[in-house]
Parts: sequence; structure tokens; C-alpha cells
Amino acid sequence: MSSSSSATSSSTSAFVSAIVFNGVIFTGFVVAFLFLRGKDKRFYQPRTFLESIPKDERTKPLPPGYFAWLKALLFMPDVYVLRQTGLDGYFFLRYLKFTAFISFVGIIILWPILLPVNATGGGGQTGLDLLSFANIANQKRYYAAVFLCWIYFGFILFTIYREFIYFISVRQAVLTSPQYWNRISLRTVLFQTVPESYLNERTLLSLFPEARNVWINRNHKDLADKISKRDKLAIQLEAAEVKLLKKGMKNKLKSDKKTGADVTIEQAGGTIDTYVPQNGRPTRRLKPIIGEKVDTIEYNRSKLSELNPEIKRMQDDYQSAKKLNSAFIEFNSPEAAFDAYQLVSHHMPLHMAPRYIGVRPEDIIWPSLRFLWWERLIRTWATTAFIVVLIIFWAIPVAAVGAISNITYLTNKVHFLRFILNMPPVLFGLVTSLLPTILLAILMAIPPIVLRLMARLAGAPSNSLVELHVQNSYFTFLVVQVFLVTTLASSASAVVTQIVTDPTSATSLLAQNLPKSSNFYISYLLLQAFSIGGGVLLQIVGLILFRIFSYLLDNTPRKMYKRWSTLSAIGWGTLFPLYTNLAVIAITYSIISPVIVIFSGVGFAILYVAYLYNFMYAYMPGLDLTGLAYPRALWQTFTGLYLALVCLIGLFAVGKNWACIVLTAVMLGFTIFFQITLQKAVIPLIDVLPKSIETDHAQSVGLDRRSPTGTADTNRTATLTEKYGPQNLIETSGAKETTDTESKFWDPIVRFFRPDIYSSYREMKETMVPDWPAPEYTTEEEQGAYDHAAVHAVAAFLWIPKDPYGWSTTEVENTASVIGISDEGAHFDEKGKIVREGLPPDYEQVKHL
Repeated sequence: MSSSSSATSSSTSAFVSAIVFNGVIFTGFVVAFLFLRGKDKRFYQPRTFLESIPKDERTKPLPPGYFAWLKALLFMPDVYVLRQTGLDGYFFLRYLKFTAFISFVGIIILWPILLPVNATGGGGQTGLDLLSFANIANQKRYYAAVFLCWIYFGFILFTIYREFIYFISVRQAVLTSPQYWNRISLRTVLFQTVPESYLNERTLLSLFPEARNVWINRNHKDLADKISKRDKLAIQLEAAEVKLLKKGMKNKLKSDKKTGADVTIEQAGGTIDTYVPQNGRPTRRLKPIIGEKVDTIEYNRSKLSELNPEIKRMQDDYQSAKKLNSAFIEFNSPEAAFDAYQLVSHHMPLHMAPRYIGVRPEDIIWPSLRFLWWERLIRTWATTAFIVVLIIFWAIPVAAVGAISNITYLTNKVHFLRFILNMPPVLFGLVTSLLPTILLAILMAIPPIVLRLMARLAGAPSNSLVELHVQNSYFTFLVVQVFLVTTLASSASAVVTQIVTDPTSATSLLAQNLPKSSNFYISYLLLQAFSIGGGVLLQIVGLILFRIFSYLLDNTPRKMYKRWSTLSAIGWGTLFPLYTNLAVIAITYSIISPVIVIFSGVGFAILYVAYLYNFMYAYMPGLDLTGLAYPRALWQTFTGLYLALVCLIGLFAVGKNWACIVLTAVMLGFTIFFQITLQKAVIPLIDVLPKSIETDHAQSVGLDRRSPTGTADTNRTATLTEKYGPQNLIETSGAKETTDTESKFWDPIVRFFRPDIYSSYREMKETMVPDWPAPEYTTEEEQGAYDHAAVHAVAAFLWIPKDPYGWSTTEVENTASVIGISDEGAHFDEKGKIVREGLPPDYEQVKHL
């Protein structure tokens, strides 16, 4: 088989195999989902009924039937989707829609011209390569690629600008809604690297006149360790109590079966000891293997009775713990907090900084609040260096995967690989298409774990900031590994034997074959769209693990409840980059191989439907980043434009068309100018709330930022509102009403190109603010909001099942003096199995955690 025919075979068979294989998997996943959706509501519709979700937060059920649900899902109002998914979920879904939208527009702009130009380019290519830049032999045809990249990339730039306007307006409207505006976190600023001379409340209050409360962070490691030990002992005790009761029930039922009699509790001697002798009680070793064996129940009760007074004493005396060099400062209002956040608070570099606003108490990583400025710098540089090394060395296995996608080109020199050419076409296509994409997906599953660890080691003070840190590092990792390394490895392997024969042809050969690596990414997009998209919808792995683990591991009422009520968690720092990288790939190859945009459009549309369903019905909103992952994803999308333009310049340079090089360089310069200008314009609006928004909101609700309670001076507010009302502060211009058929026809176009009017803050305030309830705090909650979590930690409340013989009542009486315990809400059935029928006894205590 010749090299040319091998290339054609690889391109065509890989494409066909990828479509068939992924299409079959997708169909199977969708059919299984349609069948299981109505039968297993716990897994596929838990947000409609779970008792752990307040009724006003549950999602409305979709219509029954196999397909009626899809229309209802797709036509849900945006504000309702925002209400149920939160800012982060809503904007993740919007990013999927954004990429699908620019892909479908790419079909309209690019295909009518580029596909005919490429197909008749005279380059002698076949298969998918016939429709790519690789098939152009006449340099004059390069101009089609140049001017279409101007038009298409210009459209993408405008759409990105439009998305920033929309994001800023929606986020500002939501942040000024009661649910966010009344949060204590929105009026609290975290200051790190506070000088020792400032570490007292009086000094900090004098530095910030509008401050209301100050929490100087302290070293509570010893207290936290003791609480962790108490929690571990409590869980062990709970498990041992349940194990004892289960063994008693089992032996009682076995005894009744042998004697044929129903022995009462009085006949059993009044205790469980009759059925569980001393040597049959739950035990554990204090050290693995060689440690002393003790009775778990008696030992843990004893240790808990010792720990509780120690913890209580340390909690009462928490102010005596060593001070750390950071503090949370609560202000009278969010306006005052944002002012303080923007101030330069100290005359020395790196002091009273970095600072963060909106950090929620439950989100804090307490060990990260102790770092000195030089320690933070060292950690930042060390973790960054580690990530760079990881990216470099991870390129080795990734490059090998990229080479597999074009392995047929190596068979002329590497003779032992020639057996691949004799494979059946379907198997041949699977090896060159599906195998590398699966291996690449596996390789990409490991780094997120390491990158999250690096973010914590770098000193991120909250889990939300960890996710934002990971989003940046993981995106860089994916672009280098999934795009650059794989592209170069794939392109190089396609021409390596020709380069060996004629080394001077390396540049021209790589430029000619670079477009061919798009075939790999078409297969990769097919995998993501069909197999991964269908998998997201079906959640087959999660379903199997849920059932298996429920059967094997859930042996206490608490474990049963936790498995039942805990929904899938979302890691925004790794989820966003996966699809931002796919968008970058689609944009980069959109001019070089325009056929890719159809697969990008369909793929992101499928992913949108799958994630929309799960976000609404199966997942709970993850960490609240207040939508900040979305603008990062938009900035990262610029990477696709830069890579596309640089690749085009390289291709034109090989073809020695200097005019096209200059024209493309002009577009590259314009893109850089556009991004820099856009960043200067919008970044300040993302980081803080502008004064006009703050004042507009304060006057519209009658707040006075000078008041410690936020209560307005009625006369003053009425006067101000009359003179400088919100309508005078937030101005909009342009007509928004349509009165005739022609206007209605043009209305969608006008709305798209005038985001300053139709996506303004005022418009979003009226249409995109969900009816979330405003948070309410008790005086105690406000005063201790930013104390270390260990300061107010309470012991777990044990939960055991009730038995018909009174044994659980005895265990409750024996344990209650040491730690809270209850046997309400769960019981043994007639077969000795645990049945849970209620919420945990400590539900009110832990439901917000």
C-alpha cells in the first residue's frame, strides 16, 4: 500500500469509524436514559423531591413520556435556569451555547466559500483532507482564507464583547439582589499579611471608620485536631452501636427460627448481652495489627468523655490562641466593603494584601490564613515551577498518543507496524481514531487532582479561589497537551518518513500536513459530543457505583441517608477548561479545516442539553464562584484566535505569499489590541461593583451606608431619591419597542448588536433576578461568622436504628451522657434489615454545611 493510499485510508476509515462507533454509543446511552429516567427518579430526578432540599428550592418536574421532557427543558426561562443552577451553572451552560452558536455561524460564513475553494484547490488530497487548507495548490486561493478569517474572527470578537456586557450586567443585578446583598460575606473583606502592629481590633477599626466587626484570625490547630479526633471517635462509636444492634437482631432471629418461639425482651434477660456475648461485641485495635484490642463502644465512650471538657475549655478560651497575620473585617454595607477592598491600605509593599471580598465562612481554608508574604511568594513560585515541569514531562505520553493517530505513516520505516495495514477497515479505524482519543481522555483525568493540591499549597484562602486557580492552570495544561503537543506529534508522524528521506523539506512538509491533524480533533470532538455527552446524560458509572456502594457500604442510617441525599458535586476549575479547550481547538482549525465547525456546533449542542438536564435535575450547585469562572473562560477563548492566526501566518510563509502574511498579521495585531482594550474596560467592572450601581441600589431600597444597621435616614433618602433617583443614575438609550412587522423581523438582530441596551444592568435587573430568599442571621451567627470553624464546632449527634426489644433504648441511655444520640427515624424490619424513614436527628445542625 502506498503512502498516499495509506493516508487516504487512515483519514476516511478513521472518520467513518469514529462516527459509527460514537453514534452507536450515543444512541445506546440516550435509549437507556429515556428508559431509566422515569423508573429511577432518585438518580435522574432527585432535585424534584429529595427531602433534604427545601420545597421552594426543588425543581419543577418535567412532563412524563419519552420525549415531551425535551421541549419543556429547552424552553425553560433563563431566569428559572439561573434560579436552579446558580450563577456558575448558568454561565457554564451559556458558555456551551456560546460555542455552539459561533460554530453554527461559522458554517454560514465559512462553508459557502471555503469548502468549494479547498475542494477544487488542486492539491491532490482525498477524504476529509480534500476539504482542508492542505488541498490548496494555488497561492491566490489563500486570500479566501485571509478575508474569511477577518470576517469570522471579527464576529467572534464581537460576540465575546457581547458576552462580557451580558455577564457583567447579570452579575451586577444578581449581586444587588436581596439573596446576595444581605449576605454577610458581601460586606466582609479578608486582609492578609497584616503587620503585627495592626493586629488589634482598635487599630483596624480606626483604619476603616465604616468597619463594623473585626475577626483577627488565630492559630486553632490544636483545637481543630481535637475536634477532628472527637468526630472520628463519634463516627466509630455510631458504627459500633449499629453493628452491635445488627448482630443482636441477627442472633435473635436465628434463635427464634431454631426454637420456633418469639422470645420477648423480658425472656431475653432485658439486655442485648443474651444474644451478643462479651467476646462478640465490636472491637478495634488502637494501632494497626499490633495494637491493643479494645471494646469499641466502651473505649470510645471513655475517650469522648475526656475530650469533651478539653474542647469546651479551649473553645471558651479561644481568644488566647496565637494571632495570625490576617483578619476579616465586616463593614456597615457592601458599598463600604467594596471601597475598602479597592483601597491601598498600607504604605509597605505586600502588606495588608492580598485581599478578598465575598469569601463565605464555610468556604475558608483556614491553614492558608497564616502565611507570611515571603512564604506565599515562595509557595507561589514553587507550585508554578512544579506545574511547568508537569506540563513538560506529561508531553511524553501525550505525544505518543498523538503519534498513534497517524501511525500508518510510520509503517514505511518501522516495518513491524505494517501488520496494522492488514487489519479490517473497521478495526483499522478504531486503532487510529478511537484508541488515541480514549488514551488521551485517561491521561487528562490525572492532572486535575495534582493541580488542586498545588492550588492549596500555593495558599489559596478559600475553596472557590482554589477552583479559579485550577481553572487557569488546567486550561494551560490542556492547551499544551491536548492541542499543541498532540498536533505537533500528529503532524510530525504524518511526514516523518519523508523528512528522513529529505530533511530540507521539513518545514514545507509540516505546513502541508498540519491541516491533516484536524482529523484527530474531529474524532476527539465526536468522542466528546456523542460518547461523553451521552455519558453525561446517562451517568452510567455514577448509577452503577451508587447501587453497588449502597448495597455494600451503607450499613448505618447515617450512611444510608448520606448516600441518598448527596448529589453529584461540580468542580468548576476542571469542568470549564475541558470545554474551553474544545472551543479553542474548533476556532483554531475553523479556517484550516472548516468542516470541523459542524462537529463543534453539534457537539456543544448535545453537551448543552446533557448538562442542562443534569444541572436542573441531578446535580446540586457547587461552590459559589459568583460566576467568575465565565469571564476567565472568555479570556481563554482568545487563545484559539491567536493559535489560528499564527498557524495561518506559518502556512502562508511556507507558501511565500507575503501579502497574505501581512493581512493576517494585521488581524493578529487587531485581535491583540481588541483584547487589551476590552480588558482595560471590563476587568474593573468584574472585580468590583461600580459606584453608580451601588448608589442606584442603595437609593432604590432606602439604605444608608453610614448607619451601622444599614437603616436609612428617611428624610435624607427621600430627598436624595427625588433629586438623584435611580432613573438618573442608570441611563439607557435607544428604542426597545417594536411596533410593526418589519421591526419585529429586525428585532433579534438589533438586540444582538446592541448589548449596551438590551443587556444593560437595568434590563437584567428587571428580567434576570431570581426570587431567591434573602439570608437571615441571628445575633450569635453574625458575631461569630468569621471565627475559626473549630471555635463553634459541636459534637456529632449519633443515629442508631430502633429495635423491637428495647436494646437501642438502653444504648441511647448509656451513651447520652457522653454524646448526643437518638434512635428516631430508623428501625429494624422483621428480617433484621435497617429501614430509614426520616432525616438525621442533627439535620438542622448540619443542613447548611
